Amino acid sequence: MFAAKISQKLPKDLDEKVMSFHSFIIKQRKIHNYDLGDIGNMDETPMTFDLPSNRTLASLGDKTVLLRTTGNEKNHFTVVLSCLANGTKLRPVIIFKRKTLPKKVNFPPRITVRAHVKGWMDEDGTKKWLEEVWNGRPGAALKKKPSLLVWDMFRAHTSDDIKILAKSSQVTLAVIPGGLTSVLQPLDVCLNKPFKDRVRKMWCEWMSSGQARLTKSGNMMKPDIELIAKWVCDAWEEIPEDMVKHAFKKCGISNAMDGSEDSALYEDDSCDSDDCELCDNVNDDNLTPATAEALFGHTDEEEESSFEGF
Repeated sequence: MFAAKISQKLPKDLDEKVMSFHSFIIKQRKIHNYDLGDIGNMDETPMTFDLPSNRTLASLGDKTVLLRTTGNEKNHFTVVLSCLANGTKLRPVIIFKRKTLPKKVNFPPRITVRAHVKGWMDEDGTKKWLEEVWNGRPGAALKKKPSLLVWDMFRAHTSDDIKILAKSSQVTLAVIPGGLTSVLQPLDVCLNKPFKDRVRKMWCEWMSSGQARLTKSGNMMKPDIELIAKWVCDAWEEIPEDMVKHAFKKCGISNAMDGSEDSALYEDDSCDSDDCELCDNVNDDNLTPATAEALFGHTDEEEESSFEGF
């Protein structure tokens, strides 16, 4: 089924890992006959308080005029996105780099906001996500049936306590082999980039509208965390359901078992929609391992590089 087509698109040294991963997915789907609403993907993606695009505002002779920022391009936070193969987008989570959250802040009810001293997801955060977001997905409490969750090898995803918690909730974990999130993780392949592009557009509109406040010294203040939370909610809601469904098929996770949808694997997307051009196998803005390590304390390689399923 999937493996032969995929192998034609990847270097030989990755063939076995991809085939092993997809064999596991197919086996679990045959055993449990999951509904598409019980197959999902979760990923942590870094963002910053300033989101200038690579495009310039204007060119004056030999000089390039860059978009003004608030100076917070390196002030990061983490957004946790998750979705289901039927197109459903689950509740997003934001983790800000701070010890506590301010008491008098009205965050949108559509999002979970947390504080962490380093601004990233840890094992405790993963536990809360499993209990509150994954187990709170539509119909999960009523169905109480097996589910399949795909995510990367981040150490907070693969600890013994996380495995035990997942097993107790009948969640089978399919852990993507190191170095392959750019071809096997739906969020990485198709969704993180268009999501960030939408947030970036909101930031640019905010910057150009003159709404940014100034410090006593006259410098622009970064957007407050309440506004960031609203942008994240709005941007995530704008992602089309069809794009989410396509992302899972493109990664070989939810394709029809009879092989009729294998053409979706690693196909070159071409259509007139603005969103189609964004589903182009770009690995979440091309984060380098060094950047991922700095922002998350890990890379998708972690200690092991082979497929691991539970």
